[in-house]
Amino acid sequence: MKQNKKNISAIFFLTLLLLAFPVYAQNTGIGGWNPSNYASVGLPGGHIYDIISYLMKWLLGIFGFVAIIGFVISGIQYLTAAGDEEQQKKAKKAMYYSIIGVIVGLSGLVIVVAVDTMLRASSSTF
Repeated sequence: MKQNKKNISAIFFLTLLLLAFPVYAQNTGIGGWNPSNYASVGLPGGHIYDIISYLMKWLLGIFGFVAIIGFVISGIQYLTAAGDEEQQKKAKKAMYYSIIGVIVGLSGLVIVVAVDTMLRASSSTF
């Protein structure tokens, strides 16, 4: 079970990294794609880079929100344990994983903003 979780997290991380390469190529003009060339066919004039950047920030926001909700729920479980050792252990374990989730969510946000800043070669706009 632990190996399966490690594999899923590694695949997720590699997918995030692989998303940056085509976005970088599109943003630097490699391949000659220009959104203004397709305005006459009714396609939006935005860049793929912006779409993926907004999507990643949105997903990280949801991830952080779910981690905070888990933190609150585990706190309530701990308070309502009323001296039951088994319930307290479950609540502490849930709180531990919620804290890990918050840390992962915040570090993911920092990584996305750092990559965004490096690819744009400008200051952070978050």
